[in-house]
Amino acid sequence: MSRLKTMLSVATLGVSLALATLPAHANEKLTILLDWFVNPDHAQLIVAKEKGFFAKHGLDVELIEPADPSAPPRLVAAGQGDVAVNYQPQLHVQVAQGLPLTRIGTLVATPLNALVVLKDGPIKEISDLKGKKIGYSLAGFEDAIVGTMLKKHGVDIKSVELVNVNFSLSPSLYSGQVDAVIGAYRNFELNQMDIEGKPGKAFYVEEEGVPTYDELILTVRKDHVNDPRMKKMLDAIEEATQYLINHPDDSWKAFVAAYPNLDDELNKRAWADTLTRFALRPAAVDRGRYARFAQYLLDQGIIDHTPDLDSYIDVIE
Repeated sequence: MSRLKTMLSVATLGVSLALATLPAHANEKLTILLDWFVNPDHAQLIVAKEKGFFAKHGLDVELIEPADPSAPPRLVAAGQGDVAVNYQPQLHVQVAQGLPLTRIGTLVATPLNALVVLKDGPIKEISDLKGKKIGYSLAGFEDAIVGTMLKKHGVDIKSVELVNVNFSLSPSLYSGQVDAVIGAYRNFELNQMDIEGKPGKAFYVEEEGVPTYDELILTVRKDHVNDPRMKKMLDAIEEATQYLINHPDDSWKAFVAAYPNLDDELNKRAWADTLTRFALRPAAVDRGRYARFAQYLLDQGIIDHTPDLDSYIDVIE
């Protein structure tokens, strides 16, 4: 009997060792091309990766910071990446230009863009900008927004001077190069200005005549919408968002553990200010919001036609 037990033990051990040498089931790889360098706007993605939500859903996700922030949508459209973090306004333009992209999710569900002036400066109301200089980074969309905001307050855009300050928004205000800037993110520039002792005042685009929109969205190549990995990704992001909202401090620790260079006062403030703007249901979409904004871009002459919504908006269930 003891010999039989020994043989069984040896056999069992052999099976165990054999199973141990078999490769574990590998998670499916997925690349997400970010819109910019990692920052608190990407909190859901970082938390999903660092707290194991992507892995739980069988994904091995690589987050890639772009060398050229305008490149990710084009790369994904060309099949050189799985998912691009994108912007709703830009998506309408990209689709109208023929890029085969589809929106499948939302990260930041409110505009972050704002028209910013110095809090203690001479500009108290938007109407005060008549005859003044306004700095911008991106031509087209941003000057259209400025025109809308000015018009609401009886100011003709032709009465102001638009100055391309590239991405030197706050410094151009400090130096007096311009009297206001458009394109400043309310969760970053306002905090940066306050930290530097030169507080700013923001006029929010969605309160000044511009239809509201989703700031950060997830887009994929149109023929990849039914890729099973996309459903897994969205489920993981939704769980990560719930965790992030419920445990902001622990999530922050995970964020800065992954990116120690972001552990500073500016990013900590931006983290807190962005929490309330994350989409709690990333896969959900407000079709009316997209239709209104497409019409706005058409009226502004930024696009020359409005493609059918079904051609670039999808809900993965």
